[in-house]
Amino acid sequence: MLRVALIVLALASACPEGSRAASGQAGLEAVAKTAADIPRLHSLLVSHQGTLVLERYFNGRRATQHANVKSVSKSVISALIGIAIDQNHMPNVREPIGTYFPGQLRGDANAARRAITVEDLLTMRSGLESTSGRNYGAWVTSKNWVRYALTRELETPPGAEMEYSTGNSHLLSAILTIATKKSTWQYAQEVLARPLGFSLARWPQDPQGVYFGGNDMLFTPRQLVTFGELYLHRGRHGDRQIVPARWVDDSFVPRGQSDFNDQLYGYGWWMREFAGEQAYFAWGFGGQYVFIIPRLQLVVVTTSSTATGEERRGHRRTIFGLLEDVITALRPAA
Repeated sequence: MLRVALIVLALASACPEGSRAASGQAGLEAVAKTAADIPRLHSLLVSHQGTLVLERYFNGRRATQHANVKSVSKSVISALIGIAIDQNHMPNVREPIGTYFPGQLRGDANAARRAITVEDLLTMRSGLESTSGRNYGAWVTSKNWVRYALTRELETPPGAEMEYSTGNSHLLSAILTIATKKSTWQYAQEVLARPLGFSLARWPQDPQGVYFGGNDMLFTPRQLVTFGELYLHRGRHGDRQIVPARWVDDSFVPRGQSDFNDQLYGYGWWMREFAGEQAYFAWGFGGQYVFIIPRLQLVVVTTSSTATGEERRGHRRTIFGLLEDVITALRPAA
């Protein structure tokens, strides 16, 4: 055994590629060691060039446990919209939402609301008062979430400015239900989860039975890696095109900029640079992330406690630091 180990070390020393791989793995182990000391962190998974090179669970979590991925759900809803358009359930992103909600948006007073497009909802530019933040509680305790979201004050013209609102994504879930004549969960099972090789757990519904659009979906961390890999490969999984490649490309085009974090937003995906690399990411409250770094063929997933607390913002910075350490460990030498 000692002789074999010495031979492996000698080959690694003689081969720059082997040396870099060993260095990268050592870097990942250092990241994992740091991650193990983070109280809120539940999982850290790293897929590099299609291989899961790091998979760790913390604070009593296991690989088989589902995580509430919070607003990562918005990126999943976006994928479903892209598939629904490709399957001709919906014409295109420029379709006005008045087509889907004629009863709720009758009359001259709702003319501007009827003109809101599917794309406006995807990009958080509906102009409707947000149902997130201080308004979230009143919204999710209302008797009709769709009606509540649709009847918010129109603060800016549709398509003009980004204001983050989970109500926008919930309207997209309602639109999917109407357009496909299936529940969002059933449609997601058929066109996304099963083609990716897993079953999607049920998640909460509103009082009318519409599955929550934009929050509270349930995934295992490995399932999140698979979803990230799907977008890394422009919607392709194996020999099957699941999400249209053009939809993935369009999702990663910045359409607005958040006024609370200055980060760019596309069709349900955030984007910014980390350690000098362009990244696209799904982001959920409390530290649920699916990071995609195309140049490095890298997908990084974290899940975390969803409990509120003053340390939550610091936790976000800590995760961003872990991601940059992963990038540094796996980036090829210049």
